[in-house]
Amino acid sequence: MALETSEQSPASVRVISQLLTDYINRLSSIWIEGQVAQYRVRPGASVQFLTLRDTDAQFSLKVMVNSGLIGAMDPPLAEGQRIIIYGRCDFWAKQGSLQIVAREIRAVGLGELLAQLAALKEKLAAEGLFLPERKKLLPFLPKRIGLITGRQSDAMHDVLTITKDRWPGADFEIREVAVQGVSAVGEVTAALKELDLLKLDVIVIARGGGSMEDLLPFSNEALVRAVSLATTPIVSAIGHEQDTPLLDFVADLRASTPTDAAKRIVPSVIEERKNVADLRARNRRSISNALDMNRLRLNEVRNRMTQRLMYLVDAELTTVKHLRAQIRALSPAATLERGYAIVSDHSGKIVRDESQVAAGEEVLIRVNIGEFFAHRTKSNK
Repeated sequence: MALETSEQSPASVRVISQLLTDYINRLSSIWIEGQVAQYRVRPGASVQFLTLRDTDAQFSLKVMVNSGLIGAMDPPLAEGQRIIIYGRCDFWAKQGSLQIVAREIRAVGLGELLAQLAALKEKLAAEGLFLPERKKLLPFLPKRIGLITGRQSDAMHDVLTITKDRWPGADFEIREVAVQGVSAVGEVTAALKELDLLKLDVIVIARGGGSMEDLLPFSNEALVRAVSLATTPIVSAIGHEQDTPLLDFVADLRASTPTDAAKRIVPSVIEERKNVADLRARNRRSISNALDMNRLRLNEVRNRMTQRLMYLVDAELTTVKHLRAQIRALSPAATLERGYAIVSDHSGKIVRDESQVAAGEEVLIRVNIGEFFAHRTKSNK
């Protein structure tokens, strides 16, 4: 029944507690899956208490379990373990607290986990979160690198050491977080969102190897979706080569190990110097070859021009020779060579008619070799 209250007629705590108790007692028993967040063994106690936490969000419930049920579990109950319980809700009216009283409890088996991951993978793939066209390219030489990794972990040491060896000027923004257990998803996701706001060039999420259960946080749906929304290129470097958490599929680059991630995010300064030296050597060889080829072509052109000029000169010399012969044949010198002479009067005019020279007048006679003077003695008439 609805409880009518007002500012003037409020309900007492006792009444509200009784109403909650009555309502909760009417609820049926339910199956619940979650992750053990807090569990401390109470030796000798008939019941044990634990906190069951949601695997994707910051929600938790208090659970009370019979010690015999927990003692029968294989493997033994431990924090971080995924479990399924069957129980009913119980409201402690005097303390105002709600808890689950478990009637059954069992660990989530490996087969069940694999089936859940396969279903989640198929769901996220259908949404397009793993499409290649969504992948962002990593810069060739990142100036600022984000690193999310375990506290003082080997993965952090490997990434930092190898990156610095390959490119000493690499600058890191590091967030050390829990990388397994109930708080891993929340801490990794928070660190990712924080680093994404800093406009870094690339963010590496790294942890070393471990069991499938240890790596489950990196297949968490909330974390995978956070990576898909990041504006910064993300590199996944989780576990070993054979480990493939869902983070690998949504990340912009999947590295097989943290060491591999370091090699993929920055170039090797030694290799790049060698590449530059090789390029310079190839350029010098290319330029030298081009110069040699151009010299050869130039020599060929020069030889062809020289040959052409020599041909033209020879042709012109032949023409000149022919003209000279023609001129010589037509010149008075050729006539003189045949025994003829040229007679000039005192004014230098060539005598072509005997009337041009009077008796006793001196004339100049030019023969093939030399010349001499003569006088006309008398007229032929």
